[in-house]
Formats: sequence, C-alpha cells, structure tokens
Amino acid sequence: MEPVILGIDIAKEKFDVALLSGEKVITDTFSNTTAGFGMLKRWLAKNRVERIHACLEATGTYGEALSEYLHRAGHTVSVVNPARIKGFGQGELSRTKTDKADAQLIARFCRAMRPEPWQPPAPEVKELQSLVRRLEALNSMLEQEKNRLGTADDVIKESIKRVITCLQQERKATRKLIRNHVDRYPDMRGKRDLLESIPGIGPGTSAMILAEFGDVSRFPDAGSMASFCGLTPRHRQSGSSVRGRSMISKTGSSRIRKALFMPALASVRCNPVIAALRARLRASGKHPMAIVCAIMRKLIHIAFGVLKSGRLFEASIAAAA
Repeated sequence: MEPVILGIDIAKEKFDVALLSGEKVITDTFSNTTAGFGMLKRWLAKNRVERIHACLEATGTYGEALSEYLHRAGHTVSVVNPARIKGFGQGELSRTKTDKADAQLIARFCRAMRPEPWQPPAPEVKELQSLVRRLEALNSMLEQEKNRLGTADDVIKESIKRVITCLQQERKATRKLIRNHVDRYPDMRGKRDLLESIPGIGPGTSAMILAEFGDVSRFPDAGSMASFCGLTPRHRQSGSSVRGRSMISKTGSSRIRKALFMPALASVRCNPVIAALRARLRASGKHPMAIVCAIMRKLIHIAFGVLKSGRLFEASIAAAA
C-alpha cells in the first residue's frame, strides 16, 4: 500500500503542509511551535492518518524541532537539499510560487523520488552544534562591532569597545565550553584528535566538522562528504561553443565551506600535501580561487581518511586521498 506523503514548507513562524493519499490532496497551515506540532498530530488523526513519510527542505534551523517531533512519533522523515526540490519543480515546469504550492511540490517530490530517511543527530552532537553555531554568531557580531569602531563617532566609541570586550569574553568562554564538551565523550575526543593531527586544522575547524558532519560512516566515500559541503566541481560544457569555467556546486553546507576557507590558506604553509597540490595547480594555470576550493576539497578528503581509518595524519597516505 502506498504510504501517505506529507510535504512540508517550513518557515520561521509557520509551516504549510500538503497531505497526499492516493490522488487526494489536503492542505493546511500550522504555527512552527510545540502547540502547532500538537495541532498537526490532531489534524492527521482527524484525516485518519497513522503513519506518514514527511518531507521538508533543509533550511537552517527552522525545521529541526518539527523533524525531531515527527521522528519521535514514529514517522519517516526526509530532510532534502532545496536544490533537489527546485530541480524537480523545474522538471514539472512549475510556475506557481506560494507556500501552499511549495508544500504540494515537496509532497510530489517525496512520492516520486522516495528520498532517504533522516536520522536526528545524537544528543551530544546536537549540543556541539549549538555551541559551535553560537561561537560562529559571536565571531560575526565581534567582526561587526570592530568594523563599526573604525568609522564611529567619538561619542559612541567607548560603548562599542565595551561590547567588543564582552563579546571577546563570551567567545573565550564558548571555546572552553566546546573543548570541555568534546572531552566528555571519548569517541568525539578521539575524532577531534585525529582531525587536529592534520596540519592546518585547528580546534575551531575540528569542532565544526564534528558538529556538522556527525557520524562520518553515513558517507560511503570522501567524494560524498565533499558533495555534502558543496565542494564538488560543476562543469559547463555543451557542444563546441559552450565551455564555461568550472565552479564548485555550492549545493551543500555553506557553514562548512566558510569554516574551511582560512584553514585552506593556512595549510599551504604547514601541510606538505597541500603545498604540493597548490604548486601543481598553480603550474597548470588554475585561478587562485579555484586553487583554494581544491584545497578545501582536499582537506575534506584527508579528514574523511583519518576519521574512517582511525589513524593520525600521514603525509604519504594523505597524498593519495
């Protein structure tokens, strides 16, 4: 029997749903709160639905609570890259763009493509995600305040300096919380030590990788891990006339790409494998940014290798990764 499909278009304050049961489509809207989740449960019961395959886009943190709620209730949940939904809609020649229409599009995608089930991260990984994302927010706020200080009137400079001092203290405290949190879990601590054995990967980057990737065993190979970050190349070639410059796909986690940028630059000076890669790409005439992206991708391949093998970084092995 065909499962009942629930497409969900998630937003900060609400979510629209489209229930597909055979050829029947039922839509509704609920608040993105615990109370709204309870209303959804009662709505499903009213429509005589016991088990669903729910599908929603991976759009930041807005859908995390709902996904976990549905998973705990025993439903199958799929959290899908928005680029896949967009491509599916283009294939249908969809022209309508509303929240209700998007929910129905997601439901049709789920019924046609049967996306893989989503698994919530382990509690310790979820806590690490919260800490790492908080540190990321503090860094962003600190950078903003430092930029303001450079152009601020004298009357507000002392205020900005006080805020900068406060943010620096919070950043230091959050870094300590991250370190202590990882230390409490032997498996996570071991993975951190493996990652930080890679020249160029420091505490901030290792924490980001552990938080955002979770269990590396869910990736069949290093290429899949790089694809998750949106670091795989996208080629543009058609016939003899269209030969566009290759670019990274950017269809994965922008948070990880951002976290890898500075380590990619630093690793050129301290990592012999990365230095050799850079020299080879420069000799072939590659664009500087293309080289940086290739280095970021190589770091992901090396990270996958040390995590998968459980062995510390070795240049001779990493060169072949």
